[in-house]
Amino acid sequence: MKLFEGLAQYRPQALGVLRIMTALQFIEHGTQKLFNFPVGTHGSALSGLPLAAGILELVGGILLALGLFTRPVAFILAGEMAVAYFMAHMPRDFFPVNNSGDAAISFCFIFLYLVFAGGGAFALDNRARA
Repeated sequence: MKLFEGLAQYRPQALGVLRIMTALQFIEHGTQKLFNFPVGTHGSALSGLPLAAGILELVGGILLALGLFTRPVAFILAGEMAVAYFMAHMPRDFFPVNNSGDAAISFCFIFLYLVFAGGGAFALDNRARA
């Protein structure tokens, strides 16, 4: 449709904004697991898989927000979200709306997209190439 054809020129900026906003939301999951901030029902993760997940979410989220090592970090985080879905959500119920796995699936596929698309505009990865 002609109305939207002009928007294609802003694809890198839209990808950059998607990467940054997704990363900022993901960081919250890490800070909640590690520091119980924002305060949630799960408390903080002191050991095991929740601790590892919290570290991945915080550090990986910061790297993604900066657009640094975007593709390998996104690959690792997509894997983390797939594991989280199948270990923590899928056993509760088949349907994501019933097992609270919507966010894990969305994060997984956004991160998988970033593996292929890169960081877009505003990524520090772009400066390394210049």
